[in-house]
Amino acid sequence: MRLEHTLQIRRELQKFPKEIREAFYKQAKFLKNNIRHPSLRAKKYNEVQNIWQARVTGDVRFYFRIEGDTYHLLNIRKHPK
Repeated sequence: MRLEHTLQIRRELQKFPKEIREAFYKQAKFLKNNIRHPSLRAKKYNEVQNIWQARVTGDVRFYFRIEGDTYHLLNIRKHPK
């Protein structure tokens, strides 16, 4: 599988501290190799738009779409509790 970062996620990543960005890149690498990696807790977020959600940290999530052999990384944000 391949990863493709959208402009939106690149912009949003810059708003987070370095530690969160590093955690995101670590989790993205896990996603690339195994969507079922336990720390990701990946799940379908929006069935209609085919958007998935995965964990970066306890309170930060990233969102992606699967198209063919590519994960399109769409956005990252704090998880509303």
